[in-house]
Amino acid sequence: MAKQTKRTKARTGDTLVNMPFADAIKAVKENATAKFDESIEIAVNLGVDPRHADQQVRGVVNLPSGTGRDVRVAVFAKDAKAAEALAAGADIVGAEDLYEKINGGFMDFDRVIASPDMMALVGRLGKVLGPRGLMPNPKVGTVTPNVAQAVKDAKGGAVEFRVEKAGIAHGGIGKASFTQEALEANVKAYVDALQRARPSGAKGTYVKRITLSSTMGPGFKIDPASLNA
Repeated sequence: MAKQTKRTKARTGDTLVNMPFADAIKAVKENATAKFDESIEIAVNLGVDPRHADQQVRGVVNLPSGTGRDVRVAVFAKDAKAAEALAAGADIVGAEDLYEKINGGFMDFDRVIASPDMMALVGRLGKVLGPRGLMPNPKVGTVTPNVAQAVKDAKGGAVEFRVEKAGIAHGGIGKASFTQEALEANVKAYVDALQRARPSGAKGTYVKRITLSSTMGPGFKIDPASLNA
């Protein structure tokens, strides 16, 4: 039998049962005992098959309590739009020069935003940005004429979600240092956004399972019905 670590022995809470979402958040916070501020992740198993076009789930949610992360934003824009992006807090702004940097291996950013007139240029980076989930897309607000607002949203707590092959959507919804109330608001906002994005092809139970965990802690199951109480 494998020897249990001190961290495993110190764990509290039942990881096998579905619990009210407030209790799951409390359990995750109690088990986030690392020496750094652990990130809190949510994983939602949806009743969809992403292989079918009418069962794709993708969108963006503005978390009311933010993410607790310093999101680095790169913006493809020119002239006045470039100035607006910089004023809004973008970390790097450019056009052909930014294209050359990224094409050469520069990837020091977490989100890419582009004004519509830049997409012919940005499209040529599809093989670089696409596999990393960084390709700008109008469906999630990262291709927009209002680049300043998009930058502010990204910096302020906007999180993209996209269902994977196994039918799971996951993302960061805060830090262990967040208050109970802040995490509750973020969890509810994330799941509500998934509900609103329910595709026409989804049949039967849509939200099947929800699991919450911290970077170094165990996962706790949330009773989906408790989010509607």
